[in-house]
Amino acid sequence: MYRLTTAIQNYAWGSPTAIPTLLGFEPTGQPVAEAWFGAHASAPSRCVAEEGTPGPPMHEVIAADAAAVLGADVEARFGAALPYLLKVIAAEAPLSLQVHPQIDRARSGFEEEEAAGVPVDAPHRNFRDRNHKPELVYALTRFEAMCGFRAPRRAAELLEGLDVPLARELRAMLAGQPSAAGIEAVFTRLLRPETRPTPEAVAEVAAACAARLEAGSESPRADRTVVRLQAAYPGDPGVVTSLLLNPVTLQPGEALFVPAGGVHAYLKGLGIEVMASSDNVLRAGLTPKHVDVDELLRNVDYVAAPPIRIAPEKFHGATRVYYAPVDDFELSVTRVDDGQVHPLPGRGPRVLLCLEGRMTVSSAGDGALALTRGQAAFVPASDGVLTVEGGGTLVQADVP
Repeated sequence: MYRLTTAIQNYAWGSPTAIPTLLGFEPTGQPVAEAWFGAHASAPSRCVAEEGTPGPPMHEVIAADAAAVLGADVEARFGAALPYLLKVIAAEAPLSLQVHPQIDRARSGFEEEEAAGVPVDAPHRNFRDRNHKPELVYALTRFEAMCGFRAPRRAAELLEGLDVPLARELRAMLAGQPSAAGIEAVFTRLLRPETRPTPEAVAEVAAACAARLEAGSESPRADRTVVRLQAAYPGDPGVVTSLLLNPVTLQPGEALFVPAGGVHAYLKGLGIEVMASSDNVLRAGLTPKHVDVDELLRNVDYVAAPPIRIAPEKFHGATRVYYAPVDDFELSVTRVDDGQVHPLPGRGPRVLLCLEGRMTVSSAGDGALALTRGQAAFVPASDGVLTVEGGGTLVQADVP
């Protein structure tokens, strides 16, 4: 077992205090949006020697003996690379309107940008690796998001009564084509540079939603989201696209799965994310970062569907396991307070993060490591079955 360092991402939408408070380090006043625990080359964790000196990055430890570290099965399926990335995410302001590519497009897009000589860390680069990025978010606080498209008729209902030209036009488009094709036509109309509405037209829709909210809206959450996004990103067409998307509110302990191709935006909250090991994000708005509307539209799944909530399954009483419908990862959350020894689920390479308390993790190979709040560990497959004792909460990412 190895202790892990944390790779901090100071994106503008992050909270200055949420992650420092959770993980137990001093705030600096800068926004802390994400804390990464994994082997992705853009921000790898480092394995720490017992004396506390940061050692090599995780991907180098894996490459040195992939068969032992990953296990033969994981190496055969994913190559000499950790297939997932564990994060803590803290959204103080809304994130970008975004999609993650399917794996075939991630591979071809990466090769195209490599051939074009675009540096992998360039701000305008779309594909930073060859992987897809399905993801699961587990809420630690109330967590608000938008994910996937509403039924076309419901989107049309939300636009009805907004007596401004853009809303009337979009509603007419949906009424004439109440299908995935209609949603695609409206979404494309809002986002493409040649057809996107003016900032003034977006502001008119936001003002109409604010007025409806003041008058006693029948859809207050949808109207509040439009008003919130307009305040954060005035005039951005993504403000209006929120009326096309499913709202999601997670309470602590609930989880949401976002498949590759699923359009989404996180709005506010603190949570744990586990995802395929990728940093491929295609953005179309609600962000100061690079936007590539054409590439995002190329990767969107327009079929209306409810958000995918993942219900946990119990494992030996103390653990709840969230099985995502992908081969790359699963997430478990273990809470112990009785001082007894509890088995942990999973196999292969595992990343552990202690969220509270003090716990000792032991392996079948007689290794043991004490973890306190904010400390993380990487457990190679060769360490075998794990147990935990003590008191606190531990999250674990592993490979199904």
